[in-house]
Amino acid sequence: MTVPTPLALAPAMADALARWLEVEAATRDRSRHTITAYRADLLTFLAFLGGHLGEAVTPKSLARIRQTDMRAFAAAERARGLGPRSLARRQSAVRSFLRWISDREGYDLSAALATRSPKYMRSLPRPLSPEQAQDALDMVATGHDTPWVAARDVAVMTLLWGCGLRISEAVGLNGSDWPFRDSLTITGKGKRQRQVPILPVARDAVAAYLHDCPWQTEPDLALFRGVRGGRLDGGQIAASLRKARAALGLPPTATPHALRHSFATHLLAAGGDLRTIQELLGHASLSTTQVYTGVDDAHLMAVYRAAHPRNRG
Repeated sequence: MTVPTPLALAPAMADALARWLEVEAATRDRSRHTITAYRADLLTFLAFLGGHLGEAVTPKSLARIRQTDMRAFAAAERARGLGPRSLARRQSAVRSFLRWISDREGYDLSAALATRSPKYMRSLPRPLSPEQAQDALDMVATGHDTPWVAARDVAVMTLLWGCGLRISEAVGLNGSDWPFRDSLTITGKGKRQRQVPILPVARDAVAAYLHDCPWQTEPDLALFRGVRGGRLDGGQIAASLRKARAALGLPPTATPHALRHSFATHLLAAGGDLRTIQELLGHASLSTTQVYTGVDDAHLMAVYRAAHPRNRG
């Protein structure tokens, strides 16, 4: 799918876009990847709008946007093959930007902002079974010619599966976080902090990696290092797991994030309650945890009937 070539952004428009992205990054704790996606979304929108209006877009020209313009943009994106989920995300970024600029410039863009995004079926996570997860870690342990790199990848994946960390949270750990105590303070999305219990197997995996790692642990430097000593990139963990799943015949859904899904679903299967799992994962909403673990309404009702005091004998 090709992206339309944008008309040159007017300086005021380029400045406004840069300012909005700065605000998103600073006040909403957006990740680098999210900011990159937002920039691409807005450049695509402004490219369409430039052709639609026949002129380079300026903040002032945005005041003329109507619901028909937003619908025309959505139709153009669908015609280029953009799926409902991607279109919904793109429209959400555009609305967020328009809301910000309308507040800053005093425009009334309520009609444009009222445009609805397309509905789409949210895909449910596909966790690994405990046996698949263990097989994957065993394969990773022997999947690299350099022993300390293999031990590093196993340690990171153990934190994902055993403690429910996001890949960004695991590679974001510093030397000051070691040695692990019974729990670890993790700062997740939205700068929300949570306490994550550390299993002995996770502590042992990290200790084994550090024993073989050629780089000395420094409080202000990354705990998990790349081969050149810099902070480990999550993409290297993804590549390691991709190699392991190919060898084991696991599905493409067997990703580092699937290990975090597996943490949640395995806890639930063992009798953990959703509220506790929500806290461990760092989800702001219980509904997110419900989808994350694949819990359906029937399961929730079964838990309710079993736990409510009025249903006890």
